[in-house]
Amino acid sequence: MRLSVSVAAMVAGALLTATGVSAQTPTFSTERLSEDARVLSDDSFEGRGIATPAEQKVIDFLSAQYAAAGMQPGGPNGQWTQDVTLNRFTASNIRAGFSVGGESIPLTQGQQIVISTRLPGDHVHLMNKPLVFVGYGIDAPERQWNDFKDVDVRGKVIVVLVNDADFEAPELNTFGGRAMTYYGRWTYKYEEAARKGAAGVIIVHETAPASYGWATVTNSWSGPQFDIVRQNAAAERVPMESWIQRDVAVDLFRRAGLDFEALKVAARSRDFRPVELPGATFSGTYDVASTQVTTHNVIARLPGTTHPDETVLYTAHWDHIGVGAPDAEGDTIFNGAVDNATGTAGLLELARAFGSGPPPERSIVFISFTAEESGLLGSEYYASNPVYPLATTVGGFNVDSMNVYGRVTRYGITGYGQSDLDERIGAVVESQGRSILPDANPASGGYFRSDHFPLAKRGVPMTYGGSSGDFRDEPIAERQASRSEYGRSRYHQAADEWSPNWDLRGQVEDLQVLYTVGSALANSREWPQWKDGSEFGPARAATADQRR
Repeated sequence: MRLSVSVAAMVAGALLTATGVSAQTPTFSTERLSEDARVLSDDSFEGRGIATPAEQKVIDFLSAQYAAAGMQPGGPNGQWTQDVTLNRFTASNIRAGFSVGGESIPLTQGQQIVISTRLPGDHVHLMNKPLVFVGYGIDAPERQWNDFKDVDVRGKVIVVLVNDADFEAPELNTFGGRAMTYYGRWTYKYEEAARKGAAGVIIVHETAPASYGWATVTNSWSGPQFDIVRQNAAAERVPMESWIQRDVAVDLFRRAGLDFEALKVAARSRDFRPVELPGATFSGTYDVASTQVTTHNVIARLPGTTHPDETVLYTAHWDHIGVGAPDAEGDTIFNGAVDNATGTAGLLELARAFGSGPPPERSIVFISFTAEESGLLGSEYYASNPVYPLATTVGGFNVDSMNVYGRVTRYGITGYGQSDLDERIGAVVESQGRSILPDANPASGGYFRSDHFPLAKRGVPMTYGGSSGDFRDEPIAERQASRSEYGRSRYHQAADEWSPNWDLRGQVEDLQVLYTVGSALANSREWPQWKDGSEFGPARAATADQRR
């Protein structure tokens, strides 16, 4: 793709000096970034759980920092916040098990199974429900793929695989190879099950296709679950959403006279048909406490001078898991230092940079989203109830879990190939002496797992990326080990804590990229475009007459 003349000029003006900073690019402070992340992930913030007393501490801290940076309140009615009304669901007194071949197999919450619900009600009572294996649980007419065929699963419990068929057989290229589509996400599988009338869903957890371990499942779904308020929740939610360990599934299938691995292979074909597990049923009962809560997006704005009704977005989620079961060290606070105190601190530093420079022609809006960990609910609410019209939102940059390990050779773009923001970012990255890495791990479905997605699917060009590639400074092996260890042992664990030993120089380089590209857009008449073939292009095209 060729860059337009104005984009090329922007890139030329953004070329970095040997020190890595251009005359137009402000200095970002590693000390401030570290301190903001330290404060937000301190034990006193109790893991930044939404709709808890800790939430007000987050709001107070962020609004004070945005104000000090020169921002104005960007929420409705001159407030710093946008109210996000959610239903909260807490399942308790959980009893569950399989019955097969006359034997009972008890399932313990958090060990063999994790059960949750997002359907309003007081009690769930599922007794002797037939079990049906439906492969990946996908119905995609445009791909000539239907795992359900003509089998009626109403009132039954379906067993599904995580991800989609191309993860195991990328050569089929039915779902774009190993780059996960939305069909591979757990959110889609629960939604499709509700459309089919199932009583419940059991996702078989496997670490590689899920891209996270069992501990992440238990920490993410054992506590209260949240959902936006829906007019007809029964049509969109099933009574039981659950996961089981792979070994439990293998044993269950064996007892029912079936070969789990053979059925996994069969599920990779369009010809696959659902398989009922002979003589096997599921029973589960649990109480459900359903309450309505209000949580908050924090919104700050720097008004544009000549086109204030056109908006450039910077987004990151402020929430984390809160307080949960103790880990091996007895720690119960899920501090979320990397995920996502680092991204939240990055937004504050970007706000300081814009607030200390010349006023932009277009408005800059920073949104610290709530409820990302509950299923992107804060961003979903904003995208459904935008404070600033989506048609005249120029585009946006989402930051999540930024680099704390040092300078790297590349910048990874999750969902690379969707919009021309790729080229805009790539030109600035190259001027830093780095290169672009197109979606370092597309099989993980990262493009559907952070707060840019609800905006992107409504047509707003959004990008999501950050540090990737090899480390540039010694000790390289130690840095690589730390980065790998985080994904293995700290992600969504109580051990995700701030460290005074973080090396934030790589985060600074990423912020320089985001500032440079965003500033150029905010001082231009450019409108980023979705590329041909992007599924998000049609939604943007529908509002083309509102942009000039």
